[in-house]
Amino acid sequence: MRYAVIGGSGAVGSLFAERLRESGEVEVLDLATGFDATAPDRELDADVVVVALPEQVALDAVKALSLEPGTLLVDTLSVKSGVVEAVRATGLEAVSVNPMFAPSLPVRGRPIAAVVVRDGPRARDFLRLLGSWGARVVEVTAPEHDRLAAASQALTHAAVLGFGLGLAELDVDADALTAVAPPPHRTLLALLARIAGGTPEVYWDVQAANPHAPQARAALANGMRRVADVVENGDEAAFADLLDELRGFLGDGLAHHRELCERIFEGMEEK
Repeated sequence: MRYAVIGGSGAVGSLFAERLRESGEVEVLDLATGFDATAPDRELDADVVVVALPEQVALDAVKALSLEPGTLLVDTLSVKSGVVEAVRATGLEAVSVNPMFAPSLPVRGRPIAAVVVRDGPRARDFLRLLGSWGARVVEVTAPEHDRLAAASQALTHAAVLGFGLGLAELDVDADALTAVAPPPHRTLLALLARIAGGTPEVYWDVQAANPHAPQARAALANGMRRVADVVENGDEAAFADLLDELRGFLGDGLAHHRELCERIFEGMEEK
């Protein structure tokens, strides 16, 4: 099998290029190798072409690429509403995937969301290949993907960033906090450090590109207001009702998530 990974020097592209080498020949194409995907100077000779580029560049590339009939086109964009239409217009078998984890983490056991844009044997083979890496392939529609990503990524990142900005506004010493921090606070500090130390463009795209992200941030702000209103009104019974509402939301997953939290806390190295 011949693979071409456009943007293969980036974090996500490198992940795919490395794993695909286990299954065939891989050609890495990007500006570093002299290939401009938005103005390609040749037809790509590959069975599978993976486009691992930022959103606007990827959209331009999908429209500009010259691919042979029978080629499987794969993109890795974190928002699907725009790219799916562009990919569908090519008439090729196509799958739009999104690894729901940082590329530096192992694939095994982690989810990869997959939108099958145009089904076929190569599309199915590619999804099976992802599964053989140990990934949990979760098939969704493009609208489902973007709604789920807004809740699981945009809202989550905004909550962590808001937590950090709140700490900074309180003007407390970070080292002093770390010294006395209980496990939930240490966990949030770790998440804050991961995001603050990450690539701004990645987290910006999560907030700015997803059309459902504004609704997610508004829901987060509303949730904070509800907590504040209940506490400031001195209504302990209403506070208990909030917790009961959240237990209902988690449903049958409550015990699983509690056990996961316990394992995380137990695994923390105390210093």
